[in-house]
Amino acid sequence: MARGIALSTAGMALKYAVETEKGVRPTTGYVRIHDIKSTPSFNVAPETIESTDLEQSEYKTYVPGLKDPGGALEFNANFTQELQTHWGQIVDAYEEALAEGKRMWFEISHPKLDQAAFFPGEPSRMGLPEASVGSIFETTLYITPIDAPVWEAKTTA
Repeated sequence: MARGIALSTAGMALKYAVETEKGVRPTTGYVRIHDIKSTPSFNVAPETIESTDLEQSEYKTYVPGLKDPGGALEFNANFTQELQTHWGQIVDAYEEALAEGKRMWFEISHPKLDQAAFFPGEPSRMGLPEASVGSIFETTLYITPIDAPVWEAKTTA
């Protein structure tokens, strides 16, 4: 099998969309969230459940269990006025969707991959981040996943 070319993270995007049909992931209408600097890992190891029986004489045995992304996911971003305003609008849109029984979906895409990772999640309101002398003003955006991520065809701009 031929080896692929390693990819840079340049051009990656975090986007969101609200379901238009309750319970169905949107395939269009995703809006990019600007100023994102890093995304969390969804490459989570499954927990291991010990399954050793009395026949074992030296080693324990295990079966894979559930994967735990660890609660709210952290997206690091440059704190800008535009981001603060947009993130407030995102949370408001989520709350409106929730009142209608709909979910908000997030897409993490790479420009050189055919598929993107999608997950429904709940964005948390932005707080006041840490600040220090001589540094970029950054914030962490929190999104709590409410279902497992899936790899599907990415959306187009």
